[in-house]
Amino acid sequence: MQNENKGQSWYSLGIIWAGAMICIPSLLVGNALITNMSLSKALAVAFVGYAIVVIIMILQGMQSSDLGKPTVHIAGQVFGKKGSRTILSIILAIACLGWFGIQANVCGVALANLLAIYHLNIPIPIASFISGMVMVVSALYGMKVLRILSYIAVPLLVIICLYGLGQILTGEQLQLVRDYQPQGNMSFMDGLAVTIGSFALGAVIAGDYSQFSKNRSDVFKAATLGIIPAGVLMIAVGAVLTIAYQTSDITAVFLHIATPFIGGVGLILATWKTNLVNAISGGIALINVFDVAKNKERLAIGVAGTIGTILAVVGILNYFTPIMSILSAMIPPVAGVMIASYWVIHKGKTDNWQEVEGVNRLGVFSWLVGAVIACMPVVFSLFPALPALPNQPMIGIIISFVIYYVGYRVSVQKTVILEEHR
Repeated sequence: MQNENKGQSWYSLGIIWAGAMICIPSLLVGNALITNMSLSKALAVAFVGYAIVVIIMILQGMQSSDLGKPTVHIAGQVFGKKGSRTILSIILAIACLGWFGIQANVCGVALANLLAIYHLNIPIPIASFISGMVMVVSALYGMKVLRILSYIAVPLLVIICLYGLGQILTGEQLQLVRDYQPQGNMSFMDGLAVTIGSFALGAVIAGDYSQFSKNRSDVFKAATLGIIPAGVLMIAVGAVLTIAYQTSDITAVFLHIATPFIGGVGLILATWKTNLVNAISGGIALINVFDVAKNKERLAIGVAGTIGTILAVVGILNYFTPIMSILSAMIPPVAGVMIASYWVIHKGKTDNWQEVEGVNRLGVFSWLVGAVIACMPVVFSLFPALPALPNQPMIGIIISFVIYYVGYRVSVQKTVILEEHR
């Protein structure tokens, strides 16, 4: 079952994953954490959260490396061919549309604030709509535009962040960082939920990138050295910049770095670049969910981007923390089921793996129960009349793991008993 195209080094894979962490969402996580906890606690949450993400990535990525197949095919054993494509596509669609809305909203706020400096006042919803639609149109041109934006946006984002840090570490703002006291009181577990949710999807579909890795150790090195240093660093940057410029608004932070024009343009280009990926991936996911013909891909991308733009207009950025918590509840249980099957039941042996036709009801049920239970604290928190439930970001993956493992063992035992009575 090995893929003949295996030749990807751990270094190149690690660079891809590190590059995925150097983005506005990572800064937003740092911004969200530091508003409600101390810097040392935020860094501890970042390290533990990304360590958990890396463990999931390694176990997921090694499956694809062993078999030389992407995540959706590997999941065909536990969810069935049809179930796998449907579940993963639904999750991917929800995540991409949500992220598109968040990034377009950030871009809209940045655009409105930047124009206001030059006495051009435009409401944030309108600025978010304009930003989102520009992103949608450019996404229709696919990889060409993405490549150009990546070459400009990523280096510019890194330069702006480093320049901002340099200003802080060599100026009077350093004392603000040392004396910082958080405004809120976010628990360690709530912080973990935000951190894990920011890259939960990347962890579960890690196999899409690691399927061409030569061996398991390459996946381990790439995930560990690619995610944790870059992820913790970006959260630290987001946190320190937020403290130094004394605002929880990430767009206001960027407008204070260097000049408003450079900071604003850097933020706009970075969100634009990332949203091209969200629109394209979201469009492909919609095609798989609704079984649309492949030649309708551009239409699907347009629909995905438009839905994301609507979310931006209504201010989805205001719900960043609960959205990250929901993603951390809904997505990891997919890995829980897959890990139970491949690593525990089948001992990590490729000879024991095979796709199941149709839908594997046990796998779907196990994922659904884990996801629903894990989402309950987040849902309850949105309704003040309901009692508060403690946020346990790993509960979903554990429940799904246990249900699938026990359910599989019971079904095997029943099969043996039936065969003995024949």
